Amino acid sequence: MSNNLDVIHKFADLGDVILHYVISGKGSPVVLLHGWPQTWWEWRHVIPVLAKNHTVIAPDLRGLGDSSRPLNGYDKKTVANDVWRLMNEVLGFRTFFVVGHDWGGPTAYALAAAHPDAVTKLVILDVTVPGCGGDFSEGGRRWHHQFHSTLDLPEALIHGREKIYLGWFYSTFAYVPNAITEVDINEYVRTYRQPGAMRAGFSYYRELPKDIEDNLENIKRLKLPMPVLAVGGGVSYPHGRGRGEQTQDSLRRVASNVEGKVFDNCGHFIPEEAPKRLNEELISFFSE
Repeated sequence: MSNNLDVIHKFADLGDVILHYVISGKGSPVVLLHGWPQTWWEWRHVIPVLAKNHTVIAPDLRGLGDSSRPLNGYDKKTVANDVWRLMNEVLGFRTFFVVGHDWGGPTAYALAAAHPDAVTKLVILDVTVPGCGGDFSEGGRRWHHQFHSTLDLPEALIHGREKIYLGWFYSTFAYVPNAITEVDINEYVRTYRQPGAMRAGFSYYRELPKDIEDNLENIKRLKLPMPVLAVGGGVSYPHGRGRGEQTQDSLRRVASNVEGKVFDNCGHFIPEEAPKRLNEELISFFSE
């Protein structure tokens, strides 16, 4: 789906996974990493603005969107290596900016930790780094973390009800009404209804213990050297689920040069709820 967006759809065969990605614009490269339960489509309001001055690449992460769905490899170190291979081996970029939202954030962190010289600036949106010392699941308030980590049961209960289940997240985790429209929901659900897609999405949660283990090694080894912009949504429970200052607090534990922002009147889905402000912040941050 492109909805008149000026993007080119491509596929990269990396061996154990085929990544679908869109690319647009010219200039210094920026890679945008989506979260769950979303796809590259969450960047639809960001791509046209950044593409005026940048080459923008937005992949569907392993197992999600229109990428292939391997049984394994959903730890963020492996997912980040997919992105590295796409950017470096396939597209030939030696350095680039990275933006990650939701699970795209821990993936972006893993990518920056593995290739600190290649990731020249890093942006993390409304998520924390597993293993950094914060409470990733907010003491169980983010109930779905445990549910999704349970083997087989979520797939069995949600099969045939994907739109009901995912729709709850789009409406409850967002604060801005209709930021995610029926058209957008249908595009997300189109991909999550495909065979293996829900399993792949839940695998991002099931690999949390491995992510923590890998990140503890990363944290011991280095503090991220590149400039980091950490943005949280300002509205949380009962409606919005933004993480507020948690995102910047988390990144300050793992990086040495962090600028923190909290977006008022915005929940979890920052690229869709506050695209104008996000675009302004990204343009400013990348041009500094």
